[in-house]
Amino acid sequence: MQRFCWPSLLAATLVAGTVAHASSLETVVVTATRAPEPIAATGESISVITAQQLENLQVVTVSSALARLPGATVVRDGGIGQVTTLSLRGAEAGQTLMLIDGVRINDPSTVDGQALLGDLLVNNISRIEVLRGPQSALYGSAAIGGVVDIFTHRGGPAPLRYTLSAQTGSFATYQLAANGYGHVGQFDYGAGIQYLQTNGISAADARYGNSEPDGTHNLSATLNTRYHITPNISFDLRGYAISARTQFDDNYAPVTFRVADSPVYNRDTLLVGYAGLNWALWHGHLKNRFAVTETASRRTTFDSPFYLPLIEDYAYRGRIERFSYQGTAQLTDASQLIFGAVNERTTLVSEIAGYADATGQQSTQGYYIEGLSQVMKGLTLSAGARLENNTLYGTHTSYKATAAYTPDGGQTLLHANYATGFKAPSLYEQFSVYSNPIAHLSPEVADGWEAGIDENLFANHILASLTWFDRTTRNLIDFFSCYGFTSQACTLRSNAGGYYYNIGRAEASGVEAGLAGKITPTVHVDLNYTYLNAVDLLTHTELARRPHDEANATLSWRPTALWYLATSVHMVGPSFDSANDVHHLGGYATADLFVARRISSHLKLYGRITNILDHHYEPAFGYGAPGRAFYAGIRWNG
Repeated sequence: MQRFCWPSLLAATLVAGTVAHASSLETVVVTATRAPEPIAATGESISVITAQQLENLQVVTVSSALARLPGATVVRDGGIGQVTTLSLRGAEAGQTLMLIDGVRINDPSTVDGQALLGDLLVNNISRIEVLRGPQSALYGSAAIGGVVDIFTHRGGPAPLRYTLSAQTGSFATYQLAANGYGHVGQFDYGAGIQYLQTNGISAADARYGNSEPDGTHNLSATLNTRYHITPNISFDLRGYAISARTQFDDNYAPVTFRVADSPVYNRDTLLVGYAGLNWALWHGHLKNRFAVTETASRRTTFDSPFYLPLIEDYAYRGRIERFSYQGTAQLTDASQLIFGAVNERTTLVSEIAGYADATGQQSTQGYYIEGLSQVMKGLTLSAGARLENNTLYGTHTSYKATAAYTPDGGQTLLHANYATGFKAPSLYEQFSVYSNPIAHLSPEVADGWEAGIDENLFANHILASLTWFDRTTRNLIDFFSCYGFTSQACTLRSNAGGYYYNIGRAEASGVEAGLAGKITPTVHVDLNYTYLNAVDLLTHTELARRPHDEANATLSWRPTALWYLATSVHMVGPSFDSANDVHHLGGYATADLFVARRISSHLKLYGRITNILDHHYEPAFGYGAPGRAFYAGIRWNG
């Protein structure tokens, strides 16, 4: 299999750093420790995407923003709205935890508990933090690959700041959005609503005779409020909602077995509500947060391609009720203790035509603690642990230890960590018609480490980074096909054709490199590259859809205060779509062009061309990707 020459690309990336400008290592993040800390004190790999970056590159979906980051592999089965998966450092799709304003949005009704990334639009987002590596010590289940934390706008110095935008373009696409945030008296607020409609492309690759477009309609909204009862007590109320209808393809062509056109569609709804009380004691040295969260989801699929008229064929309903407490104690100026407890109940109802409804539930109690201390000038250490008790799989513990060292006052950052992670079996895997009839499923477990260096160069005009990582995962849950087998388990699952079981072991290791900076006061460059080796340790084959090489490059130019121009390139190396190294997927590169013109202090016009070279490729076996496309829009800021 051909590969990019990653050592040469890495060397070129680092040489290019001699003309770059750096982001500050003093950037404050929340996700790494569940409390505000400078990146230089966390000892972990974390990327931050700002609201300005999302606006400059006219990002529509969260998955498009994540695809530009080191260590992130995003695969979308067709156009906007289609099934989209995120793999952080080679982890499975359901092994990454997704949060909005600190609240889990992983959907309990999906097969592996992953978030519905294909439905997630950029909506009133102030920043996105992406924390890579096992994080279960603080976050519990699903945080094997890492954590994606999305923060929406709230508060500010003015009573109201708002944005109204509209855009249209190829594939009969249009999008309308309204966002606002501000501060009135003791009340901070932020809210956004957005509607997207597109006819899309055929999810099944049009190069194989598929012509039926698969479009989507998506309405999403966010709410983020805080009322300051006293200077030390405040109340939070947050909400998030998605309603989407998306056509897709699930027919299969003879001989090739590639996916083919079909008239099916699904409807997804997700509602998340959060209420929290914040109470600071002892002059702010002890901060307490009490919260209740509820998540309700419903996914419905209408029929297979072989029956008309369409009828409801599959329906899954999930619900999570979660009660949590977190305390943050400032022990000294240089030491902090973070601790908390969680009580959670999850339920699933599965309705499949021709089968009896399946219902399942589980309860979890979790307790975590982490200490963070600057033990000497420039050296910060942390350690944490979590204990979870679950009604289905019993007790599980997770650990974490980090070190961050800046020996020269902030020019250089050396960081390293070791951590464990786990993912509980989903309720679908445990209670659907494909559940294991003879054994309880165990959690997937992982342990991983990383070591890296970030270097500010040329009077802080350059930030170059290099990180080595490795993670081993055991007890991976896979599907066992009973075709040709007559075991007891297959006899009990003869109608379903198979069942889920624990068997897999995998290792993912590699290197991440990046830099960001200014070539001139008006020209900015951002480069990153990831080399990944992700292997099934049982079969010694490569994991599906895990390319060895991925790289991103963005070059932007702001010639005046009125104009902004940028181009970006996304490169993905070859991979395989299926286990045992079958269904080869070729490598590809796509380039985009962006332009924006400020008409006044309030009004901006913008446009973009995506996939400029009209490159055709298969992101997954049998699925297509959009060709060259044009979009234009208008934005009013008030």
